[in-house]
Amino acid sequence: MRYARWVKGAVTVVVATAACHTLMSAGFASARDSASGSDYAFAGSFEFLLTTAASWVLMPLLLWAGMRVSGETRNVALVAVGGLVWLGLSGYCIDDIDRPGGHMPVLALAAYIVVGTGLAGFRPDRSE
Repeated sequence: MRYARWVKGAVTVVVATAACHTLMSAGFASARDSASGSDYAFAGSFEFLLTTAASWVLMPLLLWAGMRVSGETRNVALVAVGGLVWLGLSGYCIDDIDRPGGHMPVLALAAYIVVGTGLAGFRPDRSE
């Protein structure tokens, strides 16, 4: 068992989660500010959609980059499943983040970090 890989994965997942959560929180605040000063019915929706898409694209990239910087290879499970789980989690909790001062539930973030750390510890052996 390679415990160093799990620790590197945990650090990577925590940093990536914090970055994407902060991006969503700040982006949704900007979208609310755009919508509050306009009479246009869809004011702020571009910022909202851009923030959501950026978070969904950024999470797998941060997971991959974090593991590569820490010297780990074969991270397909973490990047693919971690990205999809983030898509589902952030989509499900989007109303929690979109409130003024809102955040995802701590239990949901902790569950994501545990799942991501478990995925980071998985490294398929090369069978050649």
